Amino acid sequence: MKEFIQQQIDAFKENNKNKGRLLISCPDQPGIVSTVSEFLFKHGANIMESNQYSTNPESGMFFIRIEFSCPNMRSIEPSLKSHFHTIAEEFSMDFRFAFGYEVKKTAIFVSKELYCLRELLWEWQNGDLMTNIALVVSNHEDARDLVESLGIPFYFIPASKENRADVEEKQLKLLKEYEIDVIVLARYMQILTPTFVEAHPFKIINIHHSFLPAFVGARPYERAYARGVKLIGATSHYVTNDLDEGPIIEQDIMRVDHRDHVLALKKIGRLVERSVLARSVKWHLEDRIIVHENKTIVF
Repeated sequence: MKEFIQQQIDAFKENNKNKGRLLISCPDQPGIVSTVSEFLFKHGANIMESNQYSTNPESGMFFIRIEFSCPNMRSIEPSLKSHFHTIAEEFSMDFRFAFGYEVKKTAIFVSKELYCLRELLWEWQNGDLMTNIALVVSNHEDARDLVESLGIPFYFIPASKENRADVEEKQLKLLKEYEIDVIVLARYMQILTPTFVEAHPFKIINIHHSFLPAFVGARPYERAYARGVKLIGATSHYVTNDLDEGPIIEQDIMRVDHRDHVLALKKIGRLVERSVLARSVKWHLEDRIIVHENKTIVF
């Protein structure tokens, strides 16, 4: 299986070796699109897709995501990055290039409930989640057989409030060793410390089993049942130091009624959680998300 997945990754990199993405956020003003388009044209690039959004054309922020192709992309990458700084300074831009021959490395953190992990692995095996799942970290042994059967390294690191500092030191060391680009909390039932979060800003994706901002924190299904909700939801968001209050990437809901007890709510909610998390991870891997303040723009 590992060899098959690697073949998929190699084929993706070959098919996309001359493709790139450019994400920009800056104060809105005239001339941004034409200047960027001209820059890409002068470098021999052809724009394949362009999506933009302005919060307020008069005094707001401007966001754009451009997919482009260019012969011999790898050889012109240094020139693209270095020469674009002049434009970025002129328009006060935050920008980021990504290239098709770069496949992000992912680490998945999980506890005892494995349904979100299974969904991610299924999407990954199908080639619909184009990433290198470099390792899975867990504070329980439950996922070991599943993970190792796919040739993915599994690390069992028991975690609690008492040993959190030592645990995160080990985890951060592993993430550095594997050169991880994105961390997915697939029902990892531990609160991360500010030190851990600050080491990977807007690169940690969490799934919360509630339609935030309702029912923040633990036991949301029990509280939702007590409140008599008619909709069950799930929210995927970037992790910040404010519990369950990071920038929201994706949400979805399913309808329930008074006949659904807590266990039924959980069963229904798991279906939503799985799909919401998978979509969020996919969008992150495809560089479709720009974070602005505590919101996301998803193209």
